[in-house]
Amino acid sequence: MVAEKERLEREVVAMRVAKELPDGGYVNLGIGIPTLVSNFIADESVVFYHSESGVLNCGPLAEEDEQDIDLINAGGQFLQPVDGMAFFNTVDAFAMIRGGHVDVTVLGAHQVSARGDLANWMLPERGVGNIGGAMDLAAGARQVIVAMEHTDRQNRPKIVEDCTYPITGKGCVSLIVTDLAVLQPTPEGLVLKEVAPGWSAAEVQELTDARLIIAPDLKEYEL
Repeated sequence: MVAEKERLEREVVAMRVAKELPDGGYVNLGIGIPTLVSNFIADESVVFYHSESGVLNCGPLAEEDEQDIDLINAGGQFLQPVDGMAFFNTVDAFAMIRGGHVDVTVLGAHQVSARGDLANWMLPERGVGNIGGAMDLAAGARQVIVAMEHTDRQNRPKIVEDCTYPITGKGCVSLIVTDLAVLQPTPEGLVLKEVAPGWSAAEVQELTDARLIIAPDLKEYEL
């Protein structure tokens, strides 16, 4: 069965997202798979990580013997210190987002629509959700990339024609990277650009609620 086929590891999804980050860019990483992205930046690239807690220019995830309780990311994971780090009030951190000074944010999602609508702050069936930085990032970041599993724990599609969960931001997502595919929302529809090794476009469509437009240059996941 398609649902039982092997999928890419979370680290591989993060590695693929890392290729999208601009050299010298200001980048915000959300909770979940996005927090892993900082581990896979090319040595020759420089990325300035931003956090709503009031940190700018931190390193990747810290090793166990380097952990500092005062230096954590959005998911509560420890970060490595780097030269030139800046610490400031959380109000200033949000002002940076709202002022359009964050180049890219990488977020997880419960659902993403074919038009790039994002739903990631509330799971109605569980009554779990918090209004927070995701709203500001969806509206204020110059580019929003979603990194997530292609389906939920019940194997239901998370990429849908129309979101049924409460919306975080309308039409804000520019790229979706999952454990099965890389997809791009466009005005014409959702374009399938890359598939995971061993997967076909038809198999990805089977696990996607939204209708897919197959890119003319469709290729295997590029790392």
